[in-house]
Amino acid sequence: MPEQISFSQIEGVSAGNAQNDEAKTGVTVFVFPEGAVAACDVSGGGPASREVPVVDVEKNDININAIVLGGGSAFGLAASDGVMKCLEENSMGYDTHFAKVPIVVQSDIYDLSYGSAKIRPDSAMGYEACKNALEKNSPVSGNIGGGCGATAGKICGMKRAQKSGIGYAAFKLGELKVGAAVVVNSFGDVYSNSKKICGLMNENRTEYCDFLEQLYKTVSEKYAGTFKNTNTTIGAVFTNGNFSKSDLKKIAVMTRAAYAKCIIPCGTMGDGDTIYAASCGTKVPSDVNTAGILATAAMEAAIADAVRSSRISDEEYLSNIK
Repeated sequence: MPEQISFSQIEGVSAGNAQNDEAKTGVTVFVFPEGAVAACDVSGGGPASREVPVVDVEKNDININAIVLGGGSAFGLAASDGVMKCLEENSMGYDTHFAKVPIVVQSDIYDLSYGSAKIRPDSAMGYEACKNALEKNSPVSGNIGGGCGATAGKICGMKRAQKSGIGYAAFKLGELKVGAAVVVNSFGDVYSNSKKICGLMNENRTEYCDFLEQLYKTVSEKYAGTFKNTNTTIGAVFTNGNFSKSDLKKIAVMTRAAYAKCIIPCGTMGDGDTIYAASCGTKVPSDVNTAGILATAAMEAAIADAVRSSRISDEEYLSNIK
């Protein structure tokens, strides 16, 4: 049976955070000191992303140096400028002979309806998060970094949704290690072991409501306003398995099953759901199917961690919504 391990036991990747606690937005950076082969699966209809074509299986095999998960919607993509600056100062990047160009991919959640919509992750915040990642601090779950402004269950608006955040989990089977990190900012509700743990509440916020029942009702009454592009669950899986870009694409696609199992609904046109997959560290020989199964299990656990580590009082939550 797989052994659950800490995310920090995944070699070849380190995580760092930076955020504006008053504005409730931030960024999380995953740095690969030795580079990483990577691929990506985008299943949602409204992603905010940067440089994702670099990890397309049809493009050149160029190792990436960092994955950025942030807030601020498309505005927050500016954080990668600071990440690139920090990596360049540390001599990390693709060597073009004239300069080393850091290869940084990024995906953002829409968190402008929580905290301040005027303050978003920028170059300075990206630089700080990257610097923290290079110091190899242990990853932190909850209302930190890219998870600062994450919420879930928003079909009836922010007043009936709940706070979510960023979560981590990892497993080991033999020499193979697979870890997952995820920022849960979903249109749908979040489940763990078939039990709802975050999402749509009643008007008095005393108990959960049935999301799908409300969805069908809302669609029949006012279809046009149901699927707004203000949600996204963004995550990544990391493995020491020796995989090609096409292998990693398959692992990312398999990991999507965790989204489908734990977030109902997911992958809608109102979500920008995205999963990166990266091979880093010792690169042990492994099987794609085994890694995909472990990645799915790790993502399920990370989704639950993102919710449970982000609990705040209703008073605090309501004071920060728009």
